[in-house]
Amino acid sequence: MPEREKEGPVAGTSKSEGRTGLLNGLAAYGMWGLVPLFWPLLKPAGATEILAHRMVWSLAFVAAALLVVRRWAWAGELLRQPRRLGLVVIAAAVITVNWGVYIWAVNSGHVVEASLGYFINPLVTIAMGVLILKERLRPAQWAAVGIGFSAVLVLTIGFGRPPWISLTLAFSFAIYGLVKKKVNLGGVESLAAETAIQFLPALGYLLWLSAHGGLTFATEGVGHAALLASTGLVTALPLVCFGAAAIRVPLSTLGLLQYLAPVFQFLLGVLYFGEAMPPERWAGFALVWLALVLLTGDALRTSRRAARTLGPAITESRAKVSGVAAGSTGAVGAAVAVGAAEATGPAGAVPEVESVAPGASASAADPGVSGVSGVVVTGAAGAPAPEAGAPPLTKP
Repeated sequence: MPEREKEGPVAGTSKSEGRTGLLNGLAAYGMWGLVPLFWPLLKPAGATEILAHRMVWSLAFVAAALLVVRRWAWAGELLRQPRRLGLVVIAAAVITVNWGVYIWAVNSGHVVEASLGYFINPLVTIAMGVLILKERLRPAQWAAVGIGFSAVLVLTIGFGRPPWISLTLAFSFAIYGLVKKKVNLGGVESLAAETAIQFLPALGYLLWLSAHGGLTFATEGVGHAALLASTGLVTALPLVCFGAAAIRVPLSTLGLLQYLAPVFQFLLGVLYFGEAMPPERWAGFALVWLALVLLTGDALRTSRRAARTLGPAITESRAKVSGVAAGSTGAVGAAVAVGAAEATGPAGAVPEVESVAPGASASAADPGVSGVSGVVVTGAAGAPAPEAGAPPLTKP
């Protein structure tokens, strides 16, 4: 076998794979960050019609992808587990609210407020971890949550009302992630299951709209119809890129990349759409950004400490696995070697300690494990941005 290239940032990956992963991560978060440019193109369709088309066409694209890779075993298992199926129904309902509010916000001139929702999402996820999962926070995390709460108060003054769009997006995505922790489906499989549940209500609404003469899909020309159909691609393509990134780059890198999406959205809102930013809003955003800096710094510090603690144990584990595989013969030896490879993840990567901004999401396409505390032990997982349809980091 050819000599392996120099390892990249994730154990067991080459430098070229690392570069490929980074490019895919940038592509995924870039697409999520630039998506506010897409939704206005779908006018005169209203937000509800766009949402319904997104549900219908997302299922079509994801089903086609699953047909290509022939991954359907999970569907039968899910149907035989009523509790998990019920959780998928809840997740589908919550992400419907998230998608609908986001599309409406962008097409109604509230891009900045929508971006705020995804800036504060990590803070909301941490708060839910404390209130629901009874997790204990470190001092820096308590400080970040307190600063985030102050930011909401300042922004309430700045907007002249509570920032309900931001809060709805942040809480719906946090609840979505909390539910998805229990489902444990891959990113593409998860999107397929959720859109399958959304499909009939969405199709029914489109048929009703058509019967009342309000459906723009058939009345605004072929180009408009093609754009509405492409909502499925806009939903699925970033998720595919994210999946490619998640197995090739460290979770800490994806945790930082996740902020590209709301940053792009914020800049589009201010510079492209020309939304107003009075001093009160700048002050509120500054507080949110300060809270995120605290969270990220705390997560990275904790990750380094954990890596120093676990490093010797991982090295010893690698040595034991190598020794057992080398000393085994025949069918038994093959079984041990295969088991070791499966235990260590893609390309023989052993689980490594990485960090991500607390509350970030992780693709279950290659599930990682974590609490919202900001430290994860995982072989290959990542943190998608909003619109991904992928679950947040989960505990073991």
